[in-house]
Amino acid sequence: MPVAWDEFRLVRAVAERGALAPAAAHLGINPSTAFRRLAAVEAALGTRLFERHRSGYVPTPAGEAMAAAAARMEEEVARFDREVADRALTPSGTLRVTAAATLVTDLLMPMLGRFRARYPAVQVDLVVSEEALNLSRRDADVALRATRDPPPNLVGRRIATIAWAVYGRVQAEAADAAWVSPSEAVAGGLFARFVAARAGPERVALRINTVQGLCEAIVEGVGIGPLPCYRGDRIAALRRLSGPEPDLAGSLWLLTHPDLRHAARVRAFMDHVAAEVAPLRPTLEGRRPEAPSA
Repeated sequence: MPVAWDEFRLVRAVAERGALAPAAAHLGINPSTAFRRLAAVEAALGTRLFERHRSGYVPTPAGEAMAAAAARMEEEVARFDREVADRALTPSGTLRVTAAATLVTDLLMPMLGRFRARYPAVQVDLVVSEEALNLSRRDADVALRATRDPPPNLVGRRIATIAWAVYGRVQAEAADAAWVSPSEAVAGGLFARFVAARAGPERVALRINTVQGLCEAIVEGVGIGPLPCYRGDRIAALRRLSGPEPDLAGSLWLLTHPDLRHAARVRAFMDHVAAEVAPLRPTLEGRRPEAPSA
């Protein structure tokens, strides 16, 4: 019997995640529903798609083949979506944008109101995520990312440099202070190595995997640590304990998939954000601290 597209997606999700519960969460269904559907597919095909072990679900050759087919089907659907989107002549429709939390609150959110006023026919679907979403699969149309190495399969523009410095509470002293460190998961461990070179493990009071949480920990006096200057310079309770650190400087990129770069809504959004970021470059580069905010 023919197998529905949703069942291919289910098999791929289980194969990629190795268990029913995370696969079900990814698809937005209950684990019990995923269990019943997977059993029904195996019964309809007359073959097992997964070996069940205590450690998780391991795909059989048939399961691997079905998951691979699902990946190809998903890419074709995504390519069709991109081609259709590219035919739009005026900025309209849904635009899915992704950025990390600090970039959303400190930079992007104030720009969105002006963008919507200029392009009211575009509805923005904003995904706040510390993870790099897959633009090839249409997890997002445009990404605002702070990175030194943008993925080679994406296109876009570098719109600013982001400077980082060490910050602490106003009364903090760097000599013997405890540190708050970004975890190894942040920027490939760049910031964790920076902290490790300046403080032994016993002086690292907290490791955390988001810049938002890093900032809050430093404000609360958990320790000193690196922050982007555009964030640290705005907080009255903090002061710079170093100049901008060249080893930590990164780039701010606007990225999209090559198939979408000519879509009207994508072009409009990228041009708008690039123009709004231009006057903020001195602040982003740590050259002109803003007046502290409460």
